[in-house]
Amino acid sequence: MHRKFRFTYYSIFASLIAALGGFLFGYNTSVIAGALVFITKDFQLTTFQEELVVSTVLIGCVIGAFAGGFFADLIGRKKTLFLNLILFFIGIYTLTEASGFHSLMTGRLITGVAIGIASLAVPLYIAEIAPAETRGAFVSLNQLLITIGILIAYFVSYMYAEKQDWRDMFAFGFIPLIIQFIGLFFIPESPSWLISRGRRVQAEKVLHRLHTAHPNLHLKEIKKEEEIASKTSWRELFKPSVRKPFLVGIGISVFQQITGINTVIYYAPKIFQLAGYQAAQTAIFATMLVGIVNVLFTILALWLIDRIGRRHLLMWGLVGMGASLAVLGISFIGGAQNIGMTAVGGLMIYVAFFAVSLGPVAWLIITEIYPLGIRGRAMGVATLANWVCNYIVSLTFLSLIDTFGTGYTFWLYTIICGLGLWFVYKMVPETKGKTFEEIQHFWRK
Repeated sequence: MHRKFRFTYYSIFASLIAALGGFLFGYNTSVIAGALVFITKDFQLTTFQEELVVSTVLIGCVIGAFAGGFFADLIGRKKTLFLNLILFFIGIYTLTEASGFHSLMTGRLITGVAIGIASLAVPLYIAEIAPAETRGAFVSLNQLLITIGILIAYFVSYMYAEKQDWRDMFAFGFIPLIIQFIGLFFIPESPSWLISRGRRVQAEKVLHRLHTAHPNLHLKEIKKEEEIASKTSWRELFKPSVRKPFLVGIGISVFQQITGINTVIYYAPKIFQLAGYQAAQTAIFATMLVGIVNVLFTILALWLIDRIGRRHLLMWGLVGMGASLAVLGISFIGGAQNIGMTAVGGLMIYVAFFAVSLGPVAWLIITEIYPLGIRGRAMGVATLANWVCNYIVSLTFLSLIDTFGTGYTFWLYTIICGLGLWFVYKMVPETKGKTFEEIQHFWRK
């Protein structure tokens, strides 16, 4: 039976403060798209060095994703967010002061560790403070802030493009960092984590601040889930009741990346230059238009995700992504007239379908399907898989274009979208409106 939980402005405030970690995630992963054009010129980078500058951040993300799950379970979700801001500060500062290729790589690596932790800790925290009926929209605030971060990165890159000042592009990241640091002092620890540590009284106080209806009922459901989770250990990950959600989480995280989204996020200006927009400012402006589409359709996803459900959004999204990539492939292979306009339009459609499906839903699914006792660590493994695939895609994209051509590279990603559709159809259940305890009951059956 589902109950109507009413949330407070405080719960929205806490979710938005946490989601600023998503803004930092989006901004710091995508600002390189605009900065790379000028970094390459200043440091005389080769194609392989360009790929390393983009992809080194993802090595850090792999480390951060794995460590983030451990810290989230050990010291709590909120303290993990504090720890993350320290890493963001060190990484951004190193980038703004970079004097050569190696110091640039160091800054990208440290920033990557912070991004990896944020990619896990932010949706985990929000999922655990949100009511089941609106959890999809709440957790998707993280994805919305990621897309806004990406858009602001493109906008900042465009504004500084004329001066070619890539250091100030990185330095802008200090602003959301400071805002989140102050805000973290005013939000609570996750009630689920407090219950898992036996701090029931504190968890009850938090729930009364977060929800205006049925906080005690919510507390009982968390307690039931914790009792089930206490019987679960790392050794039991491959038992039938845990093995399937564990593999589903990894699978959906992998397909979020290998369908090619970060070829657009990291290399959009490069793609537009290949399509005929040679001027750096023009290519970055076209990229900014794609970023606007990303934000607008993520806002649409917030409205759809708790109405249509996770599974249907994933399936329709993958169909649309695959179709738009196929059209892009045909355009580049056939040398279509006005290929620049086709590239802009095709990438906009691709990003729109991603923004209402795999973008928010993949992060949401992995916050919902794991037992409480290992949720942080299991999410860490799924997020680790996500960043490993992200790294492979970003490291190989330019090389694939050099080897096979732009059109055939897009066709490769079209085929992968088809495989992703098959995976969702066969493996991913609907979790819309279900409590964590109800989801675990489904897996046990």
